[in-house]
Amino acid sequence: QVQLVESGGGLVQPGGSLRLSCVASGSVGSIYGMDWYRQAPGKQRELVATVSSGGTTVYADSVKGRFTYSRDNAKNTVYLQMNSLKPEDTAVYYCNAAVRRLGSSAVLNYWGQGTQVTVSP
Repeated sequence: QVQLVESGGGLVQPGGSLRLSCVASGSVGSIYGMDWYRQAPGKQRELVATVSSGGTTVYADSVKGRFTYSRDNAKNTVYLQMNSLKPEDTAVYYCNAAVRRLGSSAVLNYWGQGTQVTVSP
């Protein structure tokens, strides 16, 4: 099995910062992509940050210039540094990864359980 565990969420005032982490563990053979999504109440889940096939980090327009995606391959971990947070950033943030399990040739998609980010005065 493969598990994705997010952490780092919480309550922050507008203009504040948070750093989210997502660690992949278990039977991880290779990771082909690890992305960040978010879902606000009553809204569809949306892509926040990903890395394109060409290696370019792509951000949702709403977070460009404020959020920074980074990845530590040795630790099977991705981060999302979130600065200048706004109330509209309030959502559950999810990690998504395409993973080939040890001993398998199949690449499967996994989701974490999510971490709540609330931006409020």
